[in-house]
Parts: sequence; structure tokens; C-alpha cells
Amino acid sequence: MPPSAILASFVGLSVFVLGWTMLLMALNYRESARRGGELPPDAPEGMRPEDAEKASEYSRAKMRFEFAVEPLSAFAVLAIVAMGAFGRLDSILGAAIGSSYWRGAAFFGCLFLLQAIASAPFDLYATFALEKRFGFNTTTIRTWLADRLKGALIGAGIGLPMLALLYLFIDRAGSAWWLWAAAIFTAIEVAISLLYPLLIAPLFNKFTRMPEGSLKTRIDALAEKLSFRFSDVFIMDGSKRSKHSNAYFTGMGKLKRIVLFDTLIAQMNEDEVLAVLAHEIGHEKKRHVLKMTAISVVFGFLAFWALDLCMGWKELYAAFGFASPSRHALILIVSLISGPATFFLTPCFAALSRRFEYEADAFASEATSAAALSSALVKLNVENASNLWPHPLYAAWYYSHPQLRDRLAALKGNGGRRIGST
Repeated sequence: MPPSAILASFVGLSVFVLGWTMLLMALNYRESARRGGELPPDAPEGMRPEDAEKASEYSRAKMRFEFAVEPLSAFAVLAIVAMGAFGRLDSILGAAIGSSYWRGAAFFGCLFLLQAIASAPFDLYATFALEKRFGFNTTTIRTWLADRLKGALIGAGIGLPMLALLYLFIDRAGSAWWLWAAAIFTAIEVAISLLYPLLIAPLFNKFTRMPEGSLKTRIDALAEKLSFRFSDVFIMDGSKRSKHSNAYFTGMGKLKRIVLFDTLIAQMNEDEVLAVLAHEIGHEKKRHVLKMTAISVVFGFLAFWALDLCMGWKELYAAFGFASPSRHALILIVSLISGPATFFLTPCFAALSRRFEYEADAFASEATSAAALSSALVKLNVENASNLWPHPLYAAWYYSHPQLRDRLAALKGNGGRRIGST
């Protein structure tokens, strides 16, 4: 296949994906606007029309922002590829840097810097205009800048050694390099997931051990009842950046820790906090984390296999503007292609995720109570201003969590029929 045909295929697929995305967004926007402040049938206590109206306005404001960002980002990438800008940058760096590794590191460093500069205005608007308008943002410019600086330094500290390791495998491991690389990189990802709560997360947020008291005692009792091992319960200062709330557990084995946002504790009573926590425990007890990790590992191996298959395809490099093959060019090209190529799997993963959410809800309702979890879900929806009326097709394609009214219906006894529904 000549380079022009490869480029045309990439552009065509990307435009199709963008068009489909915009169509779903338009349907979703229209549905949200049509419903406005309408409450679902049998709306639970604690949900008011003004809450539904705020959720509708917030959802539409985010969608208007996405209507601008999505096509702009997509056409910017297509324009850069079509003009051969990636190849020109590579040629400039190649003339100044002899080492293939440092040339690749400089190439990705330049791309990261350019992407950070280009995305900064949009990120600033989303944080300090859109989120602030609806009363969610609590961060400061100083924190915003510090987060990005820390993220860049951590990314470089992890990314540069991993890039060197990848080059080493390609050069020394023979034709099966991609198998060895995929296995080692998977192990590294697991190690990072273990170290993240201990070394990385505290660089961004403050984690305080939950003091002894009624809630701590009840959490310990729930964990013992469910045979859930963990090291400790921590309260995270989520209110430092946003009024949105959440809870999660991280780590593995004895390093596992329960993390509750301070906003969650402020918004809910103890029964509701326990129900949310039981839901998170349900994900582990139902082996959802393990299953998703297994899927991620499979796709990781496929990605390395794709790198190996494309490594000698000279026409592919030429299609994306590179004068000659290089390892950093291959990594970029495969990453650009992977998005449009795997876009059609999005609804499959979304449906699987929703099924897991229903199963975790059912687990939590048995471990605590359906009433407490229902009340907690309503508060989460109200406090986070989540869209009550997404378009069915949009929700089926993108939503990793079921709609609130479906989750509440399942908790009322329709779980067997609702499990896995879209």
C-alpha cells in the first residue's frame, strides 16, 4: 500500500470517528435540553427539580465545551500529520542529536511540551471558568501549575527509563523482543500501581489516617465481615481542588488502603459512606479489578505485537512524514492509529463496566442495605450534578456507569433483569 493510501485511510477513519462522536454528542445535548429540570419517575426523596435543572445546565455547558475541543483537537492532529510536521521535527532533532535514544527522548519531550502549551488554555477554562461557574472548583492557579509541573517531572522520571528499556529490548532481545518487553512492562505497571499510593499520590494530595470513632469502627467491622484486608483508612483532601466526591481503594494485599474524599464524608451520613465503601469492596470481591487488569494486559501485548509488525513498514513512516524508520516514530504512529482503530470497542468496554457496576451495587446492597446505597447514589448524583437524562445511544456507547434511574430500579429488586443492560 503506498504512503498516500495509508494516509488517506487514517484521515478517513479519523474523520468518521469524529463525525460519529459529534453525532452522539448532539443527540445527548438535545436530550438533556429537552428534559431540563424533569425528574425521573418515582424520583427518590432528596432529589429536587432545581437539582435536575442544575445537572442539565452543567451537562450542557460541558458538552458545548466538548463541541469546540473535540473537532479542534482532531483536525489539529490531522493537519500536523498531513503537513509532515512530525517528520520535520524528527529531521531537525536528527541533525543535532546523534544518539537514537536521546533523539527519541527529545522528540517525545518536544511533543509533550507542545501539547501542554496547546491544551493549557482549554484546561484553564474548564477549571477556572466552567467548573467555577457551577460551584465545583476550589483549586488555585498555584495548585494548578504545581500539579502540571509535578506531573511532568514524574512522567519524565518514569518515561525516560522505560523508553531506554524498550530500546534495549528491541536491540538485544531478537525477534521475540516484543514478548519480553510486554511481560516486563506489565510487571513494571503492577509495581507502579503498588507504589503509587505510597510515593506518588501524596505528592498531589494530603492523606490523613481516619481518627478513631464511630465511622472508623464501623468500617473496620464491615471489612472484617466481608473478609477485606487493608492497611488503613485514609481521608484525602479532595476539597483542595474540587467539591466533587468519591471513594476508592488502591494497592494490593497488605499495602491496600481505603481512601475517602473529605467531600464524601461531609456530604453523607455513616450508613451511606459504608454503602459506597461496600460497593468498592464489591468490585474486588467480584474480581472486577483482576478481570479489567487481564484485559489491559492482553491489549498491552497486542500493542507491542503491533509495534513489531509495523517496524519494517517503510511506507507507513513515509505516510506520516518521516524520512526514515525510527523507533520513536513507530511508537508515535502506532499510538495515533490505535485511537481510531479501537474506537469501535468503546461500547463493549462500557457495557462490561456497567455490568460490573450492577454487580458491585448488588454486593453492596447485601453487605449494607439497598436503601443506604440508593440514598448515597442520589447524593452523589446531586452533589456532582450528573446528567439525569443522557441519550440512550450516547449512554450505551460511553457510559461506564449505569444511569441513576437504572441503578435505583435494580436496587429495588430488578437486578436480575437489569444486570448487563445498556
